[in-house]
Amino acid sequence: MTKTSREFHFAHYLVAWAVHIFTASAGFIGILTLAKIYQHEYVHALWLMGLTVVIDAVDGSLARLVRVKAILPHFDGTLLDNIVDYLNYVITPCVFLYVKPDMLPEDWSLLIIFAICITSAYQFCQADAKTPDHFFKGFPCYWNIVLFYMFIFNSGMWTNFTILLLLSILIFVPVKYVYPSRLDYLTESISLKIVMHASSIIYGISAIFILMQFPKIDTFWLFLSLAYVVMYLTLSFYRTYSPMIKAKIAAKKNTVK
Repeated sequence: MTKTSREFHFAHYLVAWAVHIFTASAGFIGILTLAKIYQHEYVHALWLMGLTVVIDAVDGSLARLVRVKAILPHFDGTLLDNIVDYLNYVITPCVFLYVKPDMLPEDWSLLIIFAICITSAYQFCQADAKTPDHFFKGFPCYWNIVLFYMFIFNSGMWTNFTILLLLSILIFVPVKYVYPSRLDYLTESISLKIVMHASSIIYGISAIFILMQFPKIDTFWLFLSLAYVVMYLTLSFYRTYSPMIKAKIAAKKNTVK
């Protein structure tokens, strides 16, 4: 009998597999999302996309809580997560862009969708796509979030094309984007972590109310939603460039001495 089998009981294995099944269920929801897109039920599709984001936001914390890597060392939960995420963060938004009229210029739609698929594949397959200090390196393929705002604002085709092209390029720019569920390396302040988690919850609530009231747009919830996006980007750029600036200042001081 191995050390692992002595240490863990049936209930441990049951809970660990339940977490993996929970992650995999987002793949099934992705299929339902594709079906709703082809049925032109776009708001319903966005609800389902939002549900997959919720699953992705909590499954990692659940996995660490129940120690799935220790209990099931031969099952690659990270690979499962990447497979499901590529479906829900890349494929379903691309299908949405392809199917819904007036999202992209007709003659250029396939080109930008191709660019999203290829650059996202590169992002997902980088060995350091998630850095050792738990940040995303390069734009983290939040195409479903981008699509959400394009749909809500009913932005123009060329505006959408330009934004998507820019974000595809930003995949290759090594900005360290905050990993919302892994804040240990962002700050040691417990208060700031609480604020960040609370802000993420408020963001989710605001997205729910925005979809519930669509096509009417409540400026209050929209403001909260966009404020979180601004905060997220500000923290990401600060966390990327602040250490560099501090290092240069320290180097200049040492040179003067």
